[in-house]
Parts: sequence; structure tokens; C-alpha cells
Amino acid sequence: MDLEREIAAPELDAQEFDNYRPSEDEEFMNPKQLAYFRRKLLAWKNDILRESKETLDALQEESQNHPDIADRASSESDRALELRTRDRQRKLISKIDAALKRVDDGSYGYCEETGEPIGLARLDARPIATLSLEAQEKHERREKVYRDD
Repeated sequence: MDLEREIAAPELDAQEFDNYRPSEDEEFMNPKQLAYFRRKLLAWKNDILRESKETLDALQEESQNHPDIADRASSESDRALELRTRDRQRKLISKIDAALKRVDDGSYGYCEETGEPIGLARLDARPIATLSLEAQEKHERREKVYRDD
């Protein structure tokens, strides 16, 4: 069976998705798990896009000029914070898209450095993870050493 059919075959409906939790007892990254993580990633992306649209609408409404300088400063500060948050979420969307591509190509769930399974608990908590916990800790230790120099 080719990979595309394997991924699409056990598509989880909304009720199954709500009730299904990947288990260590299953084969790692079987079609049901891939469908679960695809759906989780798409739901996360849709939530971010919806929030971004709401923020954009709010910022357009808020574009009025405040006569009081304190109100104007507060409004500008809020606006800057929202824009920074949206920029972080834009970067997060690109990570989600990359994770979806890994689901499609069959590499999702495997560490980019070691090729070992990342672990279901880690993926459930952070579906965009590209490194196993051990590889991530090693990466962070290396980063800390170079930062301290």
C-alpha cells in the first residue's frame, strides 16, 4: 500500500478524533496516528489563523486617534504587543506546515538528528517537535556552552 493511501485510509472523524489517543502499544506512526497528528496540526493552524483574523479586525477598529496622550501610548503598546504575538504565530504556522509535510512524506515523528522515534507524549504535547527529548537536551546544552563564551 502506498504512503498516501495509508495516511488517508483510517481518516478519523471528529468523534473518533476526540476519543482517540495514540498509544505506545501501537505500531509507531501507523496510519491512525498519522491521521491523528495531521488533524491536530490542522486544528492548531486553523485556530491560529482565526485568532490572527480577529486581531487584524480589532486592530483596524482600534485605528482611531486617541486625544489623550496616555491613551494613545497605551494603545500603541497594546498594538505592538499584538503585532509581535502575530509574528511569532506566523513563524509557528510555518513550523506547522513543515510538520504537515513530514506527515505526508513519512518522516513525521522521527528525530531529525538520530532518526529514532521522538515519542508520542512529546509529539502530543508539541506536535511540531523535530528532535527527540535527548537530542533536544543535547542541542540546548551545546547552545548554552556557546552562549556562555
